[in-house]
Amino acid sequence: MSQSSRLLDAFMARREALQRYFTVRVGEAEAQDLVQEIYLRCASLPVDADVRQPAGYLYRLGNNIMLDRMRQDRARGARDHAWRDTHHVVAGNGEDVSDAVPQDDVLIARDQVRRIAVALSELPDAVQTSFRLHKLDGLPHAQVAERMGVSRSLIEKHMMRALRHLSARIGR
Repeated sequence: MSQSSRLLDAFMARREALQRYFTVRVGEAEAQDLVQEIYLRCASLPVDADVRQPAGYLYRLGNNIMLDRMRQDRARGARDHAWRDTHHVVAGNGEDVSDAVPQDDVLIARDQVRRIAVALSELPDAVQTSFRLHKLDGLPHAQVAERMGVSRSLIEKHMMRALRHLSARIGR
């Protein structure tokens, strides 16, 4: 009888005892997963694996798997907690919400900015400057006119031209 089949025979003989042993420690569902993983690891051992005490090996293997899972859960919990601390806020109703912008929204916004920049570059320099000073820098028309040395009426015409052009090119 090969070592591998000796170990599998020991597993089959102790399967229910392993299930009970781990159920007490981690609960029934987790114990079932542990026992199944014990079986898979035993079945995947090379035929020439030297296991002198199969019963002891099965319990030791199960305990090691259980401890590995507990460490992974703890690390996952710490990572999730750290992420939540940096990316979440609690809303007024107590709901945990993310204040991070979803990546698909970021990509869409970047594409829109690129399209706006391309459309603006098609306009004369004075219209581009008027648009940037008013829309991006937040200056009122009067200050844009003063800074550019032109009338307020001309700035308003530049803004209408820029907005019409952007609307035609981008559809907004």
